[in-house]
Amino acid sequence: MKKILELLGLSQSKSTSPTKEIDMFCYQCEQAAQGTGCTKIGVCGKQPDVAALQDLLVHALKGIAFWADKARAHGKKDAEIDRFMLDGLFATVTNVDFDPNDVAKLVRKAAELKEKAKALAGPVSGNIPAAAEWQPAAGFAALVRQGEENGLKSSAIDPDVKSVQEILIYGIKGYAAYAHHALTLDAENDEIYAFTHKALAATLDESLGLMDFVTLAMECGRINLVTMELLSQANTGRYGHPVPTPVNLGTKKGKAILVSGHDLRMLEELLKQSEGKGINIYTHGEMIPAHGYPELKKYPHLVANFGGAWQDQAKEFADFPGAIIFNTNCIQRPADSYKDRLFTWGLVQWPDVAHVDGWDFSDVISKAQALPGFDDTPGKEILVGFGHNTVLGVADKVIEGVKAGAIRHFFLIGGCDGAKSGRNYYTEFAEKVPKDCVILTLACGKYRFNKLDFGDIGGIPRLLDIGQCNDAYSAIQIAVALANAFECGVNDLPLSMILSWYEQKAVAILLTLLHLGIKDIKIGPSLPAFVTPNVLNFLVENFNIQPIGTADADLKQILG
Repeated sequence: MKKILELLGLSQSKSTSPTKEIDMFCYQCEQAAQGTGCTKIGVCGKQPDVAALQDLLVHALKGIAFWADKARAHGKKDAEIDRFMLDGLFATVTNVDFDPNDVAKLVRKAAELKEKAKALAGPVSGNIPAAAEWQPAAGFAALVRQGEENGLKSSAIDPDVKSVQEILIYGIKGYAAYAHHALTLDAENDEIYAFTHKALAATLDESLGLMDFVTLAMECGRINLVTMELLSQANTGRYGHPVPTPVNLGTKKGKAILVSGHDLRMLEELLKQSEGKGINIYTHGEMIPAHGYPELKKYPHLVANFGGAWQDQAKEFADFPGAIIFNTNCIQRPADSYKDRLFTWGLVQWPDVAHVDGWDFSDVISKAQALPGFDDTPGKEILVGFGHNTVLGVADKVIEGVKAGAIRHFFLIGGCDGAKSGRNYYTEFAEKVPKDCVILTLACGKYRFNKLDFGDIGGIPRLLDIGQCNDAYSAIQIAVALANAFECGVNDLPLSMILSWYEQKAVAILLTLLHLGIKDIKIGPSLPAFVTPNVLNFLVENFNIQPIGTADADLKQILG
């Protein structure tokens, strides 16, 4: 049996070789070791064999893209291939799939679909890149070695070209996550699939130069805007537009399930299946905006939010006396104190953690019923639900406030949170924003300050929680509407963007902002390791992107 599993690439071994250290290199997230890249084990907890297999999966996806792009030139496409691209790309996003055996399955599935795409494309003349002809090795260890051979260090191209290629690939990974969420709600857009194939295939074309990939990166920003709009429409079409809603941070007596991630459809299904069973549902991390959607908040057992941002889960989850489930990225190495009551769903996987396939959450519910649950503990309430529909509904008051001098400036302070030092800057910045200014926030970066009391300006809360990271779409709609009202460009508004980044969805959103021509963005806590000095200079010269400094200095620069 062990030999059969190995040949299928499903070996349960956690080490691919007892004598050879795996050559790992990963720098796709903000917490890359030493600010340059993880070489022994990922700061996120990713093991070297998983890193190698994910590199191989990206290599395989490029091969699929080569043939699928050729097929599309002849008007041929395949839904299975298109949708698998989203799965494969999303699985390689930071903090998603940590299970080497599962990633190996995805690699082998990619090899099958590459052949399907090749047959769809028909005869092709000219040079065919290695990724398009690649075949998977027979055993697990050999598959890992293939990943090493096709990792980031395997490329000998110009460093600046490589830098922009990686920015492009990470942007594609980011919007693939959003497209995947939309697909769970039966929403998809062929333009997204077409660009994914075109752009990934382009990374195999040695005739393309730096500006070719700059152009593709800007186009990636546009496609991410299309994707975020698709997801926004899918979410609001099914659950209604978010409305301002107080969210309890305390606990309610009863059994408990904690949901962490981003996927609203998964939460909805769990709410339906747990209804009337004495179980209270709590949100965690980027699930907190769910409380603002009318068709989700109608469930009385969606009771509160527990904990803060993803990086605090190890210490917070130990105190949660119920079942816990992750439905998208943000999972960390589970502590023994809660591992036996932890579940994953969808593309999220961790070795030896129970995984839910499909939409049956009976095991999660049973686990919650077997655990003690909470007593009543009163907690503070915070407001969520300020999507673009809500904010634009009071646009006249906002505009009046600006014209009357009551509102001096808008700050968008948000993005990904993380454990690396330097992120206290965002708390300090928010605290020091003058009382005649409004703060917009989104994504899990809000947890740095969303429990603080900022008051209001003429009845308009000074802190407006727009939603998840993908709700950057709402922030853009608000900015565009204000610019139209004041008959100016977005860059001329009294609006400053102070962003934190961690993983690839943040890259996709940044590319969208650049595509829209938005300038003067401050980003931190550190700059990406995959951005070379020359590429950084390009961004500074063309968009005036700046690293964060100190809260006092940055506020003085912005407000004068």
